[in-house]
Amino acid sequence: MKAVSIYLIIFLSSIYLHAGVIFVEGKYQNKNIYVQNAYTSFGVGYCVYAVYVNDKLTNDEINSTAFEIDLEQFQLKYGQNITIKIFHKDGCTLPRILNPDVLKSIPSFEIINMNITNNGLITWKTKNENGSLPYIIEQFKWNKWVYVGEVQNVGTHGEHNYSFQVSAFHFGENKFRVKQVGCRTKVSHEVKMISSTPLCIFSVSKNKIVNFSCETLYEVYNLYGYIVKRGYGTRINIATLQKGSYYICYDNSITEIKKK
Repeated sequence: MKAVSIYLIIFLSSIYLHAGVIFVEGKYQNKNIYVQNAYTSFGVGYCVYAVYVNDKLTNDEINSTAFEIDLEQFQLKYGQNITIKIFHKDGCTLPRILNPDVLKSIPSFEIINMNITNNGLITWKTKNENGSLPYIIEQFKWNKWVYVGEVQNVGTHGEHNYSFQVSAFHFGENKFRVKQVGCRTKVSHEVKMISSTPLCIFSVSKNKIVNFSCETLYEVYNLYGYIVKRGYGTRINIATLQKGSYYICYDNSITEIKKK
């Protein structure tokens, strides 16, 4: 009987030695997590053998084909950071989180007012924020909204004031907005300003250099829509690009060039 016990300990140790762990991170949203479990490759027992929440072992019943991780037992605060570690044995179908979106914050902010000055300072006042989510500032150019920067929010229901200084403008009308991205996306209305920045023009030299008359953000796309160059400055070296047609997005313009 003793020999059998020793063998069993060695056998179980070999399983745990080759075990793995799945990490799940997010914000507590007053909802629990559900996990799909599976049998081990030996047909005895289940794949998951331990679950930790913020490094504390849960007391959930995990010996089932599906189980619930009860987050309420840890007395978490709404919006608090959560790290879940699901330890599983090797050689089995990996456990699967059935509702991962419940750990993502829900954008719920309301804009009370939002403005932009002539020198590009964007200010906005909000209420009814629901958890920690950064505000992403975007500018409309090249027929799409382009990332400009971020401001971390407060995340509580009271009124909060924010500001962001835009450092680069393009010729003519400039449009901006802010948004939050969680389990869904919520955007603000647009604010606009007219820039006194002069029109930016370009030329292509014989040594395959695209020269701009101003410093500008730029993106270069091939005919398949893939970005092949991106940056900020007054010139682009296109000598290494293959022959063919490309689209250059710069300032507030989109133009086609042909590399010969």
